[in-house]
Amino acid sequence: MKSEIKLSILDQSIVRQGSTPKEAIEETIATAKLAERLGYHRFWISEHYNAASIAGSTPEVLMVKLANDTSTIRIGSGGIMLPNHSALKVAENFRMLETLFPGRIDLGMGRAPGTDRITSSVLNPSNDFSEDSYLRQLTHLQHYFHDTAGTQYGSLLAVPQSETVPMQWILSSSGGSSRIAAKFGAGLAIARFINGYADRAIVDDYRRNFRPSAELASPQELLAISVLCADTEEKALRMRKLMDYRLLQFEKGNFDKPGSYESIRDYQFTPEELQRIRYNGGRVVSGTPEQVKEQLTLLADELDVQEVMAATMTDNVADRLRSFELLAEVFEINKNNVVPEAAVGSRQM
Repeated sequence: MKSEIKLSILDQSIVRQGSTPKEAIEETIATAKLAERLGYHRFWISEHYNAASIAGSTPEVLMVKLANDTSTIRIGSGGIMLPNHSALKVAENFRMLETLFPGRIDLGMGRAPGTDRITSSVLNPSNDFSEDSYLRQLTHLQHYFHDTAGTQYGSLLAVPQSETVPMQWILSSSGGSSRIAAKFGAGLAIARFINGYADRAIVDDYRRNFRPSAELASPQELLAISVLCADTEEKALRMRKLMDYRLLQFEKGNFDKPGSYESIRDYQFTPEELQRIRYNGGRVVSGTPEQVKEQLTLLADELDVQEVMAATMTDNVADRLRSFELLAEVFEINKNNVVPEAAVGSRQM
């Protein structure tokens, strides 16, 4: 059993029912500050487009605010969807971040669009959605970070030329991406909140094929999963029902109406929906603090990882921040920090 598990947070800047995008971003900022006080290791933000219920579209911009408003917690992207962008521009954005906040920046990258294909094509008209193009972008990125890029006309610099390079991670829910992480000597972020069947084989494949890079001498992994932690089993069941409902809506392509527990209190899942809920069961861990700790510890042991990143969606701010607080307490990640009551959301969005 893992004697010590690092805890981190993935924040998606969800716009709650009756709330605004500005309030969603303000909540993300407040959550990052709380995470640092509680002793969380990393705080990552996601990249999504063309969805009214998600305000997080530009992690590289929001990361400046988050890193400036904190001092020790690592700030990262979870992730930059690389095919949506120019590799040179990504390198410049993250070199700037590393210049401003040296040694605290994580560059998590993925190849999924983070949106529908039409929107992705508009973001980057040259995107052909091929693995070869993604690998080429990753290769170019390494050259930009180490000042070895050039054309027939001379060198091509990504500026500013920062003294340090951000920690690079590849987001993976399958063996294919784990091998890419291994090839480039990057960290592996296992997206169990996307694929509930991501298992130890992904980790083993990554370690078996890992090639050390200038920044990472040995394999490093983390497990990202949806976590709902509540003071009581009854509250945890309410939160879980809403999460199950939301995952069903997401699968139908409905990202614009996240809903609330009150709106689905009497909702009866169909047999087909219950089948999908069972299928998605591995994407979410829920319960009281001790129940959640047991489940996460077993998962960490099963996958042989030392870090768990929690993604938590609830229908109000207080429940979400309380979940992070309970998780930190039960794992005792920072015994000396006591969270002021004002830090735990008193206003519901």
